[in-house]
Parts: sequence; C-alpha cells; structure tokens
Amino acid sequence: MSDSLRFELTVEVAAVEAFDTWTLRISRWWPRQHTRSRERGTAVVIEPKVGGRIFERTTSGEELYWGSVIAWEPPTRFGYRWHITSQPDEATEVEIRFSEVATGVTCVTIEHSGFDRLGDKGPARREANLHHWERLIPAYVIACAGCGTA
Repeated sequence: MSDSLRFELTVEVAAVEAFDTWTLRISRWWPRQHTRSRERGTAVVIEPKVGGRIFERTTSGEELYWGSVIAWEPPTRFGYRWHITSQPDEATEVEIRFSEVATGVTCVTIEHSGFDRLGDKGPARREANLHHWERLIPAYVIACAGCGTA
C-alpha cells in the first residue's frame, strides 16, 4: 500500500493558466497561514527551473527555504522536494500534473509522497499534510477561477 497522498481536481482554465497560477502566481493564492513567517505581504517564490529554490521572502527581505524544484515541464508537470517545516534530509516529494481535458478545462493531479522515508515521523507528517492540502486546494481553485479577471 502506498503512503502517497493523491488529489485530483478540475479547474476551468487552460493547462498553461493552471500551471502558471500554481507556479508563477503562487503568492496570489498561497495562504499566509501556510508560510513559516505567517506575515502579511510575504511572497512565495518558485524559481522556474530544475534545481530552482522554493522559498518565502518576508517583508524585511528574509528568505526562508522550503524546497527545490525537481521537475519543470510547463504546462504539464511540476515537481519539488518539500521541507517547509523540517530539515532538507526529511523532504517529501510533490508532483503536480496538468492535463487539459477540454478547451479551457484542466485536470490537476497532485501526488505527495515520501512519508515512508521518515520512519516513525511519517504517519504524523502524512496526516498533517492531508489537512494542509485540504486547505490549500480550495485556495488554488479560487485563484484559477479568477484567471483573466481584473
């Protein structure tokens, strides 16, 4: 049995918009409660390349490292090693696929794995991440719904 968390959702935008909203416009929708600083005005940054950093930049300019990009294939696939609240050697992996299923309609599949590598910490981290995803996904869907609006 896999320890992965898997989510599938549909957004009513083209795959390129869905991909860009997740990656390049992440600061517009990522909840501040899901940052390390929890500061208003914190920017979430994804450097758009394999090996790119994922971090938050606080209003004072401090950069808090969250992970690194391991797959950058616009507009179909984005992957990263993730350790927002842990050490890099305890990173899990997230892969997001964007598949346009009709004109202006994209299926987004999220798979978050690697909890088994964490030993005794794995089940609790998996459960915590399940709850985080349940809050993040609706924020992303709302952001996609606002694509193209002023």
